[in-house]
Amino acid sequence: MLYQIISFLLEVATGLLGSACLLRVYMQYQRISFRNPVGSLVFALTDWMVLPLRRVIPAAGGWDLASLLGAFLLKLFQYFVLWLLMGAVGNLLALPVLALFGLVAMAIYGLTGLLIIYAVLSWMQTRSPMMDVIERLCAPPLQPLRKIIPLVSGVDLSPLALLVILQVASIVLGHAMNAVLATF
Repeated sequence: MLYQIISFLLEVATGLLGSACLLRVYMQYQRISFRNPVGSLVFALTDWMVLPLRRVIPAAGGWDLASLLGAFLLKLFQYFVLWLLMGAVGNLLALPVLALFGLVAMAIYGLTGLLIIYAVLSWMQTRSPMMDVIERLCAPPLQPLRKIIPLVSGVDLSPLALLVILQVASIVLGHAMNAVLATF
């Protein structure tokens, strides 16, 4: 029971901070201003880790590698603590692989959450600074689907289609992770 509680708390903490790091990477890549409620939250959650990493790891090609490394290190820390709690059973070299898969899963879950928030806010027809940021974050992955899927009675079904694709990607990722970890 204690292991489950610690595992849950680690997942929540690393998920929140790691997702904020990934959101920071994505917002910088999309050149979205951080002068909004979402950007302020992202900075508040990640500056303590990203700013020191930035002194060592520079950005490359528009990608904030310090934030990306921060998210990876958080997942690595999570799996390392869980590995220690299990009595250091298993191959320690599998932890970076687990962290990499965890990082990809976090990106999938993060985009899924953004799409759900985007869909709900678009139904409410609210115009706020937060909606503008979320719309700009969701637009790039939705754009190819909007070219294929027509509006149905004025309703954009592309977020639903992308949610289905993300769920399939999550299933494939889980099977790929199991196959890779079976080699350790």
